[in-house]
Amino acid sequence: MITSTSNPQVKRLLQLQKKSKVRNEEQVFIVEGLRMFQEVPKEQMEKVYVSESLYNKKKEELNLEKFPIEILSDKVFQHVSDTKTPQGILCIVKQKKYEIEELFFDKNPHFIVLDNLQDPGNLGTIVRTAEGAGVSAVFMSSDCVDIYNPKTIRSTMGSIYRMPFVYVDDMFALLDKFREKKVTTYAAHLRGKQAYDKEDYRSGTAILIGNEGNGLRDEIAEKADVWIQIPMQGKVESLNAAIAASVMMFEVYRQRR
Repeated sequence: MITSTSNPQVKRLLQLQKKSKVRNEEQVFIVEGLRMFQEVPKEQMEKVYVSESLYNKKKEELNLEKFPIEILSDKVFQHVSDTKTPQGILCIVKQKKYEIEELFFDKNPHFIVLDNLQDPGNLGTIVRTAEGAGVSAVFMSSDCVDIYNPKTIRSTMGSIYRMPFVYVDDMFALLDKFREKKVTTYAAHLRGKQAYDKEDYRSGTAILIGNEGNGLRDEIAEKADVWIQIPMQGKVESLNAAIAASVMMFEVYRQRR
């Protein structure tokens, strides 16, 4: 059992929690909590860390002998946890890599494209909602927030394991590929002339969502096929990025259902 916060494994866990550079160099990320542990695909599990108290209570119930595990004293576990009320279990999980070409597996794909999204909670919510709305894949510009940020991971509620995603260095090349593959691109834009629910999304569709404060970059929006907006009442000028994305993703799903 590890009882010191100076232990090299503890220091590594803290680095993985806090630094995207370290996560990407090691090609792993951290998940916390019982549900996130139970849903980790076996081939992606690297190691499990359990608090002493949880281990004593639930070691047989959790089938921990199936994985490489390390027991941490409750004090040390609290030290490495990224949550205020730790559940007593965290895992190091191998990252899963997708290539852009392999994400065009659907005849009529339903994509969500995120441009410079910065809030980890928004990204996690979008990934979770995307799974629920039957989205084929999530594309993100290279300057989006790190999808392996602990807050993002928690917000996905397990969808991180199942929702295909990729960071894109060249957004213009991606938009050209959509056109080549006959995928219509819809920019969510405050100056959109068309209400989002007046379009037909039953063929290949990509919804473009921009930065929380500034929306889509002009050069990206200008390459979209159609500008759409969500009609609103009152004095509200715009919706939270995750809410707007969710409304549009589920309209696509509604039409296809």
